[in-house]
Amino acid sequence: MKRPKKIVTEASQSFTFTRRALLLGGLQGGVGAVLAGRLAWLSIAENEHYALLSESNRVNLTLIPPRRGWIVDRQGKPIAINRTDFRVDLIPDRIVDKDKLLGDLQALLQLPEEEMQRIRDDLEEAQGFKPVQVAEDLDWEKYAAVSVRLNDLPGVSPMRGYSRFYPDGAAVGHLVGYVGAASAKDYEESKDPLLITPGFKVGKDGLEKVMEPTLRGTPGAKRVEVTARGKLVKELTTRSDVPGHTLKLSIDAGLQTYAARRLGTNSGSVVVIDLATGGLLAFVSMPSYDPNSFSDGIGRDEWKMLSEDDHIPLMNKAVLGLYPPGSTVKPMNALALLEAGVDPRDRVVCAGALRVGNGLFHCHKKRGHGPLDMKNAVMQSCDIYFYEMSRRLGYDRIAPVAKAMGLGQKFDLPLVSQRYGTVPDSAWKLKKYHQPWTIPDSLNASIGQGYVLANPLQMAVMASRLASGREIKPSMFFGHDKPAAPLPYSAEHFAIVRDAMYGVVNEGGTGGAARMQVPGVALAAKTGTAQVRRITMAERAGGVLSNASLPFRMRDHAHFICFAPADNPRYAASVVLEHGGHTVRNLDSPMTGRDIMTYLFDPDRAMKSLAEVEPTWGGDIATRMAAKAEAWKLAKAGATPLPTSTPTPADPGANVAAAVD
Repeated sequence: MKRPKKIVTEASQSFTFTRRALLLGGLQGGVGAVLAGRLAWLSIAENEHYALLSESNRVNLTLIPPRRGWIVDRQGKPIAINRTDFRVDLIPDRIVDKDKLLGDLQALLQLPEEEMQRIRDDLEEAQGFKPVQVAEDLDWEKYAAVSVRLNDLPGVSPMRGYSRFYPDGAAVGHLVGYVGAASAKDYEESKDPLLITPGFKVGKDGLEKVMEPTLRGTPGAKRVEVTARGKLVKELTTRSDVPGHTLKLSIDAGLQTYAARRLGTNSGSVVVIDLATGGLLAFVSMPSYDPNSFSDGIGRDEWKMLSEDDHIPLMNKAVLGLYPPGSTVKPMNALALLEAGVDPRDRVVCAGALRVGNGLFHCHKKRGHGPLDMKNAVMQSCDIYFYEMSRRLGYDRIAPVAKAMGLGQKFDLPLVSQRYGTVPDSAWKLKKYHQPWTIPDSLNASIGQGYVLANPLQMAVMASRLASGREIKPSMFFGHDKPAAPLPYSAEHFAIVRDAMYGVVNEGGTGGAARMQVPGVALAAKTGTAQVRRITMAERAGGVLSNASLPFRMRDHAHFICFAPADNPRYAASVVLEHGGHTVRNLDSPMTGRDIMTYLFDPDRAMKSLAEVEPTWGGDIATRMAAKAEAWKLAKAGATPLPTSTPTPADPGANVAAAVD
């Protein structure tokens, strides 16, 4: 059957055309609407975004490093400041003849070849207007020599900025730390363009590092107009930097420097605390490094000399040095005995040694002290008295008082790190060594040996709490002191302990060399010796070797804690001489502590005393450091053996310290 033939009429053709035209027109209208909407979005809603992108293509910013905030002492005396720094940079886009320019700069600035190679490498990686550092911390003559020749040095940009300066040098090295260029890791963590700006430096250690957000400030910016290829068109406005905030410390800069100088050739530390506020007045670790050397860029030889020195000048001994506190804990232990019910009039007979089982525990006085009560046991630093009392009571009755006095504690201070030491007891030993506590453990701990370890800051806090009867908490910022709560011990017991410490210095005790020469001011103290080697029975039988005859690392540590005035304490301090060994009298801990405390009451008298002895040590800190650096250079050249430590003072035989404990 045939299908009927479809007839196409004019009307049907007209309808089909109209439908297609409408569909196509709708599509065109939709596309037009989308384009119009997108245009409206870009021109209105995104106007600011693209205007900024356009502006950034036309204008580039060069950051201006901010001036760091100052660090000042309690009287406002500068400890870390900024000084004018002359530097020279290169703007790659402006350079015409690179080889000739670099040759001229090398001649003008007397740059070594390794520095020139560094500049060439930096130029290869640099682009457009971004500056490349040539030299910094230039003297005025070199800066001026470049500045007057600018017309002949296209691409050179001399700048006047600021660099960090520490007026007291090595005396504040471990207190404030130092600054240096940011590392690649620093930049990767923050992506802050300021970190790669020539001349900008960040805190690397000490307060400079911990307080970086406060000290840094806000960078300024120089705006320059450039072409799409980075060609400089003209310089626009400049925004000034905002300096960082000033830090005001509780430190007394004069005392800080004096204490550093008074330590002389010792490896040790001094911490002084204001009992009225808890503020740290001195926080010294010596030998130290000069933070100006690090700020300017320390040389390889100087770094090697510091890192190989057996006196460890790169370590902050005040908080990172851990030592057996030795006999300095005896006043604190006496307080614990009193709180446990011991009568201070009870006597113990010291015959020079105490046998416990198969062991023999010796007193520092070979022939013994005879019968002693508590006060005289502290004054004469009798080991047998504290051996016997700790054997009777057990050290678990003493350890809580040691902790309350500050040993084993961490303090809220702006420090990169602290080491806390150890206050042992039976639970601690069982947990750490899985062994029970023994009587010999108690005996050793009772004289600050064995497992007991403390840092010099903790020992100063112990002295401050014994002196005040309050829970003194050290602070490093001026005006941040808080009222200290009374310690939960009897005021009468504190008075007994302070009287014994007064007797150590003023009534025939072991610290007579520390007697103050300031009228009306008496010092209360406790001396201490901490062994670092075991003395065999054979050596005791033949005579114990003197510290002076031993290598530096085998000598005893010499300790001293004190407070003054004895009748109304205002200041407390600790002096720790690492491997001091009581070998040189005017470098020993009692006289060092005496002079440092004297400075607080009579600075002129203290300075006079220092002037008499400092020349025998080879001069002041800067003089000795310069002499040592020169000796190191000669040794490196093969003229002499490499020095490892500071030389012994002249004529030590005329200045031998009496044995103290």
